[in-house]
Amino acid sequence: MDFTPYTLLLDAGWISVLLIIGNALRNRLKVLQALLLPAPITAGLLGLLLGPEVLGVINWSDQVGTYTTILIAVVFASMAYSMELGGSVASGARNMWAYSTAMFMGQWGLFVLLGLYIFAPMFGTEPWFGMMLPVGFVGGFGTAAAVGSSLGEIGIAEASSIGFTAATVGTLVAIVGGVIVANWGIRTGKATEMQGDLPDDLRTGYIVNEGDRPSIGKATTNPSSIEPLALHGGVIIFTVLVADLLNDLIKSQWPSVSIPLFALSFVIGLIGRGAFRAVKRPNYLDKGTISTISGAATDYMIAFGIASIVPAALAGYWQALLLLFVLGTVFCVAWMLWAGPLFFGTNWIERGIFGWGWATAAVATGIALLKMVDPKLKSGTLNEYGVAYVGFAPFEIGMTILAPIAVIAGVTMGFGWAATAVAVVVVVLSFTLKWVPVEKKRAAPAQK
Repeated sequence: MDFTPYTLLLDAGWISVLLIIGNALRNRLKVLQALLLPAPITAGLLGLLLGPEVLGVINWSDQVGTYTTILIAVVFASMAYSMELGGSVASGARNMWAYSTAMFMGQWGLFVLLGLYIFAPMFGTEPWFGMMLPVGFVGGFGTAAAVGSSLGEIGIAEASSIGFTAATVGTLVAIVGGVIVANWGIRTGKATEMQGDLPDDLRTGYIVNEGDRPSIGKATTNPSSIEPLALHGGVIIFTVLVADLLNDLIKSQWPSVSIPLFALSFVIGLIGRGAFRAVKRPNYLDKGTISTISGAATDYMIAFGIASIVPAALAGYWQALLLLFVLGTVFCVAWMLWAGPLFFGTNWIERGIFGWGWATAAVATGIALLKMVDPKLKSGTLNEYGVAYVGFAPFEIGMTILAPIAVIAGVTMGFGWAATAVAVVVVVLSFTLKWVPVEKKRAAPAQK
């Protein structure tokens, strides 16, 4: 069937309906509220169930799996315009940086090597198989889309399905495990900031009180000239367009070179950000509005990504995947219970449960779990992470870009050892500089 604008309308229309249904179910069903299951995941699972691979109620187009490539490029382009590039690292943020970097690089390195030395001989999997765990767990749906689309371009079609499956399983592990750890922390008195139950809006996903509804952005232009949302969306889409044109130019000159679209979009976005500063309009774009666009693109990306999973592509990997997910969960649990008290002292539970959330799923999941033990966010966890991210961002973005390149170049083993070495160096550095173990008196709970 030929792809037309109406085909796009059907795909986008169906996924939009499923997103609305997912949100409504979260608002009504206690089990989804208890799990804090995001609506995009519910929508994606419904899309998979109702799609041609299972019940056949919804006939997705054969291009539904490619939408994630564009949407992740939108997310990375938005990131270039909205992320904070300044700041200094204080002692709390310093330890948050070390904790996050060692965990992130360690998960990548360890599972790339396990894929090569354990899974390949035992199950006959490909060299890239092991990295699908960090792609889905600590990477999340964004990395699954980015790496999956990049590997898909060189003929590894199943990578995207495995990556999104890992991200989906990771999110469920994060939520279930987070609820268990939060209850344990509250019951044992380790959750120093816990006050009352979760807010209704966090559980149901709906903010009833209009006065409590936050703004999703500020207007930077007068609508008589151009609607602010049209301006911000136009800049992001233009950034992705320039990245795509540049990618085509590179491929025309060097056919064997393949640069992920999201990576080029990020670079072009940084250039665009610099251009605004050069013409003395550094605040021409509102970061809140850009973040809203990025969040919307992420929601659609997650839903489309899960809906496009091909169960048949997973059939030959089910035993290896089961073991991979078990080992990934064990790694994240062990890291939280060992490194949490080491890096954060007696006040580790808030930071540990936040780290658990994004180690297995995403930062947004970590924030949701953090609010279970720190409803008013008084522990300072997010402030520390925000400052630490300045030093952590190059690792996160770099691994997403370098992972598919390592597979394409055939240097997966070297990539795995290098990532592992970075994790070890960060831990050793933390001991050498006496950042850890944290003294109990430095980790006293914040005053209310």
